[in-house]
Amino acid sequence: MSDKDKERKPGKEDGPPSPEEMQETLKDLFSKIGGKGVSFNPFVQEVDPVIPDEGDSDEVVVDALASLDDFNLVPREVKAHLDRFVIRQDDAKKALSIAVCDHYNHAKNVRAMEDAGEEDSLEYQKQNVIVVGPTGVGKTYLVKHIAEMIGVPFVKADATKFSETGYVGGDVDDLVRELVRKADGNVELAEYGIIYIDEVDKLAGKSGGNFGKDVSGRGVQTTLLKLMEETEVALSNPMDMKGQMMSMMALERGGKPQKETINTRHILFIVSGAFSGLEKIVSKRVLSGQIGFQVDERDEVEDGELFKRLETQDFIEYGFEAEFIGRLPVRVVCEKLDRNDFVSIMKFSEGSILRQYEREFEAYGIHAHFDGSAIERVAELAEREDTGARALMTVLAEMLREFKFELPGTSVSELKVDAELIDNKEAVLAKYREEGLRVDIEKVRDEVGIYAREFNTKHGVTMEFTEGAVMVLAELSSLQGRSVLQICRSKFKDYQFGLKLIQGNSGRDCFEITREAIEDADKFLSDMVVCSYKVSEKDADAGEDADEACNK
Repeated sequence: MSDKDKERKPGKEDGPPSPEEMQETLKDLFSKIGGKGVSFNPFVQEVDPVIPDEGDSDEVVVDALASLDDFNLVPREVKAHLDRFVIRQDDAKKALSIAVCDHYNHAKNVRAMEDAGEEDSLEYQKQNVIVVGPTGVGKTYLVKHIAEMIGVPFVKADATKFSETGYVGGDVDDLVRELVRKADGNVELAEYGIIYIDEVDKLAGKSGGNFGKDVSGRGVQTTLLKLMEETEVALSNPMDMKGQMMSMMALERGGKPQKETINTRHILFIVSGAFSGLEKIVSKRVLSGQIGFQVDERDEVEDGELFKRLETQDFIEYGFEAEFIGRLPVRVVCEKLDRNDFVSIMKFSEGSILRQYEREFEAYGIHAHFDGSAIERVAELAEREDTGARALMTVLAEMLREFKFELPGTSVSELKVDAELIDNKEAVLAKYREEGLRVDIEKVRDEVGIYAREFNTKHGVTMEFTEGAVMVLAELSSLQGRSVLQICRSKFKDYQFGLKLIQGNSGRDCFEITREAIEDADKFLSDMVVCSYKVSEKDADAGEDADEACNK
């Protein structure tokens, strides 16, 4: 018997250790692991992040699950949402929209039955999804925006992270635990999340001549099988010492009992990959049945239609377990993007990379404008990269790197990105270097002019800035470290409503913006609105004089 056992109080020999005894045990353990001088006091942590506070736990659960209980989306609405962000891929959007709506409608029905105290007798095969398509076509983007629309936690991982599980890789169960973290510790909400695994084709085993596949891929497939159906996953990884200690300490603190596992029954799994080489397996199967008069169809089969003829046996020959593919009943094929698709992405997608570059240049006080000729050339160059929409970033980064380095901090306030800039980059850059030597006040005037033109284009109202206003803007820009464009957009963000009102009262469509407007934008606009009502009450002859008074 150890000295500590001898020191324990009578009647405690068969009971659990006290918090003080556990703390001493942990101190000894960490001393042996880390050597002398290693201090450890686990009880300094005030709140276990996995355990919600007792006072507000019920409120958190109700609020977080409200969107699921009220789920009433139809596939057409989901697709319309995806159309805002992802260009083309109509068949993939439809298939995903239907699968997601069916999945969450079933989950909603089950929750309603449980709340009513009825036994769940609904038969349902979960519509887990496998997405096939080349890189950069929007597979991840589709799933991410579906999760955001529904309001459930979303976890993305690459299958390669788990390709050596059992050796040096991660634990597949950690994906489920990550859902809990994304749900801020709300286990019930996490049980309705979405797990997306990319590059799943890397898990294919050695089959059909694919000798380069990972030997541990089949093991990962087997592990995922249980998760994709229904199983219980421990909230703490048994191999994670920190997680285990946190659980023990929570128990010893006498906190509110928490659920120790997360059920995967209602977690939707979506996997994707490029599946390089799968087209050869499909082609071989399809063409082997074409004899005699069907020979002429070969060109059509080899021209982008192969993946639409996918069958379960093709995946099995590729190296997947039949049971694994069977857990992924919904198959979605994304099409390769071409030049016209890249043009549409840049022009119409809400997530267009052009908007990102415009914001980046604007942070330096430079208004970047992408001409139609530049968009066409960028699309052409991106198509050559053959990496999907990601190529747009590659092309633009190379094209604009020197401009982003050279122009910030100079007096250049506007950058026109057109075909000339792309084809004669050095000459155009030299021109902008020379322009950047102008005095700073000219840059301020240019930025003010840009804002005024932008305001007029959007709202049909003209703003004319006085020299005094320009000087105040220059001073503010220097003091605040912000561009004049940013200051104007902040100060006058609601001006279109007031100026439109004045326009209706007085018929004016041109307004002089003085230094007083910069110093107190709200008061300046309020005074003009009041004055416009006085104008509307006078006859046309007197109105002209009142109009002038309103601008003083």
